[in-house]
Order: sequence, then C-alpha cells, then structure tokens
Amino acid sequence: MVEKRAPWVCTASLALLLIVLVGGCPRDEATSPEETRTVPHQGRYGIYALDPVTEEVELVVSSSGNYAFLRLSNAGDRFLFSRKIDGDADEDEEICTIGTDGNGLWRLTDNDWWDLYPCWSPDDSRIAFLSFRDSDLDVYVMDADGGNVALLYDSGSHDADIDWGGDRIAFTTGSRIWTVNDDGTDPTQITDPPRAGEWGNANLPFGDYDPRFSPDASRIAFERLVDDTSPHGNYDIYVIDSSGTDETRLTETGFSQGLASWSHQGDRMVYSVAAIGTEGRYDIYMMDSDGAHNRNITPDYFPDGFLCHSPQFSLDDSRIFFVGEWWE
Repeated sequence: MVEKRAPWVCTASLALLLIVLVGGCPRDEATSPEETRTVPHQGRYGIYALDPVTEEVELVVSSSGNYAFLRLSNAGDRFLFSRKIDGDADEDEEICTIGTDGNGLWRLTDNDWWDLYPCWSPDDSRIAFLSFRDSDLDVYVMDADGGNVALLYDSGSHDADIDWGGDRIAFTTGSRIWTVNDDGTDPTQITDPPRAGEWGNANLPFGDYDPRFSPDASRIAFERLVDDTSPHGNYDIYVIDSSGTDETRLTETGFSQGLASWSHQGDRMVYSVAAIGTEGRYDIYMMDSDGAHNRNITPDYFPDGFLCHSPQFSLDDSRIFFVGEWWE
C-alpha cells in the first residue's frame, strides 16, 4: 500500500490522555482503479464504515461538531461519544449517543463540568465516563439514559483512559494501568512501566495509556511510551493478562500510535497511527491479536486532509467504524 503523508495536526484535549490519534495522506496518481472512488463528504466530521476487504467506505452520519472518543455499544446498535455543545470550552463537552443508522441522537449530560471519554458497560445498561467535577478527573457512572449519575472512583489524581470489561473498569492513573471493580472497590495496579510518570520531550510522560479489554475481559491491550525522540511520542502496543501477568509487546515500531480496539472474536485489533517520527500519518492499522500481519488498511484513494481516527470493529467484525475529519 502506498504510504500516506500529511502535516501533523495536534488535536489533544487533555494532558493525561493520549492525543486523539488520527491519520491521512497523498496517494499515487497512477492508481487508475482508485480514481473512480470517492469518500462521501458532508460536514467537517463524520462517522464512517470501512469494508477492509473491498475498501468501500460509507458515511453513517455527518456533523459540523466532533465525535470524540467514539465507542460502539456491545449490542452493535448505538455509538457513544463526547462532543462540545454550545461553546468551545472544556466545560461544554458532553456525553451523547446516536444509532448506528445515524438516527436517534441523545444528549446524556447537560452541565457545567467537563464530561468525556465514555464507555459502555458489558450489558449496555450503564455508561462510565470521566468528569472534572472537583480538583481532578474522576471516574463516574450513569444509566444508559443519563440518569443516576454517581462518582465511582477517585484515585486522588487525574484518572483517564477508561474501559469496561466484565465486572472491572480499567483506567490510567500515574501513567500506569489500573483496574477497579464496577462498584468502585478493589483498585489494583496492573502495569509498572519503566520511568512511569517521568517527563521527557514527548507530549505525555513515560508510561502506559488507553487500556482496552479483550471481548472475554481476560486480556488488556494498551500503548506504552517507549521513547521521546518524537515530540508526539514513540509508542508501542502491548497486551497483558487482566491479573497483571504475562505482559507481551505486540509492536516494535515506535510510531505515535495507540487506542487499540479488539475484534469481537478477539482475533484481531485495529488502531490508529498518528505520526511516524515527525511526519503526520492519519491512518488505520490492523493486526492479529498476537501482533502478526500488522498492516495499514487505509485505502489509497482517501484524499489529502481526510483524517481517520477511533477505529473499531462492527458487531460482526466485517467493517471498521471510524471518525473521519476533513481538515481544510
């Protein structure tokens, strides 16, 4: 596949969250079959569905506002995300859902706090999210309709990067991966990376970020800042047992990459590559869950300025949903 290039665009919204990983590029003008293909385009942002076999892409829904931290429900029928509403301040970011058919937009939070990074419970009846309601970001939960909001866990410092698997919620604090019961009890440290919390020249401290449970909640994928020679950070993707044992490194590229999402069969992952060195790459990658067959699956016909991020598998694993941003 022809490698793609684009100017680096930093879209970070939180110091202790990994930058929103995105990707895009110019392409070889000689690929005549691709010239007949176009990417549907309405508003600046869209939720798209990509068939990685045929490379056909469909626009599910479009908007002038962003879809941040996109997550598909476990039933496969709704998307969960945060977006800024009625302003551009952090406090304007709220939690929303919409159907996978592009209909039924629901705003779940409406307040003066910074609400972001939502994720579904395994049965889709509840939602965990981050909120800045006191002195730092903490983990909150609410019903799927936005009711019964409650503080679940406060580590005493910023908590970030949450995911829900089985009866545990994974999160980042102190540049390490932790888990906690879904009633807020039994916080447990899972990873202990070298130089955790030490600031270098990258956008985040050395450490581990963005845990994602496997479908059976037995394993956790995450990315680790392994080097700071790039200002965007040099990350590799790892997996570890949910008990904190058997840590395995899946990539050794050191790209600015992460936010890995498992297939529902547990045999593959998709993730975002934001940059390679100082060069912006706004691409979607796929690999087997053991790190084999790692490749760029972003179609060559995707145009310059079309940035792809937050990839994840559809319920039947046949398509990849992602957020597309038209950078113009």
